[in-house]
Amino acid sequence: MSLSTQTVASATAAIDTTRASGTDRLKVQQLSHSFRTADGIDVPIFERLDFSVKSGEIVSIVGRSGAGKSTLFNLVSGLIAPQSGQVSVGARADGGAGRIAYMLQKDLLMPWRTVLQNAVLGIELYRKVKPADYERARQMLARYGLASVAGSYPHSLSGGMRQRVALTRTLLVDPTLVLLDEPFSALDYETRLALEDDVMALRAQNGTSVVLVTHDIEEAIAMSDRVILLGGRPARIEDDIDVRLTTHGPRTAVSAREAPEFRTFHSRVWNGLRSHTIQHSGATA
Repeated sequence: MSLSTQTVASATAAIDTTRASGTDRLKVQQLSHSFRTADGIDVPIFERLDFSVKSGEIVSIVGRSGAGKSTLFNLVSGLIAPQSGQVSVGARADGGAGRIAYMLQKDLLMPWRTVLQNAVLGIELYRKVKPADYERARQMLARYGLASVAGSYPHSLSGGMRQRVALTRTLLVDPTLVLLDEPFSALDYETRLALEDDVMALRAQNGTSVVLVTHDIEEAIAMSDRVILLGGRPARIEDDIDVRLTTHGPRTAVSAREAPEFRTFHSRVWNGLRSHTIQHSGATA
């Protein structure tokens, strides 16, 4: 995987990678990876993973703890190099190189910087911030209900507000693909639903593609066009579920959960996770 720009931040990694073909924003081909223990033993994490993410598509990746979901994100974002296989990121509509933004569970806001200054940090780490960038940041903060706290410091914000600042920082680098590594897991339920809606709005407004790692099955189904289930050791794609929900009006975090098909999808994911967890436990007993 070739990289043409530097990593911008651990919370917002803006990386240009090789181009995927067609309408794919992300293409993972024959990806295999392992880690070496202190005893010098290579333990495989993935084995020949293949999947793609289309333009404007939201895909969730679920799997048991230790399935390597976060490692997969580190490989996709270029923070670590794959030992085998290829990760490709599609070009922009204008032909320019695609860019990945990576948002972690922790907001990683700098306590000595204001909300506005934190919002432009991703830009600042790879080029000089321009007046137009500050204006875009103010507009985006206003969209997320943060205009009144643009001059405040992180310690004065609620958890949900801090995550909205982190989301603003992530999006201001103009990504074609956003990676979300359990960013809402520490939030209260109401705030989580609101931020799920924020992420789903990205597709409608900007055509942004999103890949989400989550342990929350409801969140995965409500937000996603597809849910990929990782199972086994080394991890493989055990199921790739096309999520089609019938909602009253626009699809939101709430209306998706009320869809008549929701419980069926939930059972399919849960049974898959449960089956592979039991198999893995039995294999190591």
